[in-house]
Amino acid sequence: MNLLDNPFVLSILFHPRTDQPRYLEVAGKVQDGMIPVENDVVLGYRLYVHEPGKPVLLYFHGNGEIASDHDGIASLYHGIGASLLVVDYRGYGWSTGKPLVSTLLSDTEAVYNTLPDILKKANLSTSPLFIMGRSLGSLCAIHVAHQHPDFFKGLIVESGLAHILPLLARLGLSPHLLGSIPDPIGNVSKMQKITLPLLVIHGEQDSLVPVANGQALYDASPAERKTILRIPGAEHNDLMFVGLHQYMGAIQKFMDQ
Repeated sequence: MNLLDNPFVLSILFHPRTDQPRYLEVAGKVQDGMIPVENDVVLGYRLYVHEPGKPVLLYFHGNGEIASDHDGIASLYHGIGASLLVVDYRGYGWSTGKPLVSTLLSDTEAVYNTLPDILKKANLSTSPLFIMGRSLGSLCAIHVAHQHPDFFKGLIVESGLAHILPLLARLGLSPHLLGSIPDPIGNVSKMQKITLPLLVIHGEQDSLVPVANGQALYDASPAERKTILRIPGAEHNDLMFVGLHQYMGAIQKFMDQ
């Protein structure tokens, strides 16, 4: 078993909330679905459809969030010309199973493999595809971009983690225990191999995942086209509130270019 799959680590790293799908089997502007992962485990998703041919943003959300939380902000992404596809983790939303560190990244392969069918069903097969991860979701987005760079036009990282172990220490795990564990994620080493265009967004006052994390990911990237937006006065969970114009403007400019 992964050392980070022990109950205490899971209790501080994951905070799942449950929900029910409301738009199953509806070919409309909002579509819910499930991605088979293994045995009886599925991952739920919600797709907010904009227009065929316009960008699609595959989005891995932060901890404590679920796909349906984005009902109120999906229109902002439509406003900059993008469809939004939000995927939940095990145990979140209508996903089944239990969230584990050991399956967090491997589950993204099922997401990647199912993407063509999801986009085809929504008439978005010709749309350019971008990938974005916020906070915990940065682990998934960076992993998928590292594994399948040719599938995406660009990578967006919001409040991303350069190293997961310091975060676990800030959340209460013993530094003595962490000292004996190798980094199980390797975000920086993965980023060093990703040449996709990159946009990093981070709050200057982030006390949970300090801005040095976002800067380290940006600095590690060998991409010829990369941008970092450090939002003054923003913490970990309020970037869109503190700097909404900057936030959405940076994403729109990134996708347009």
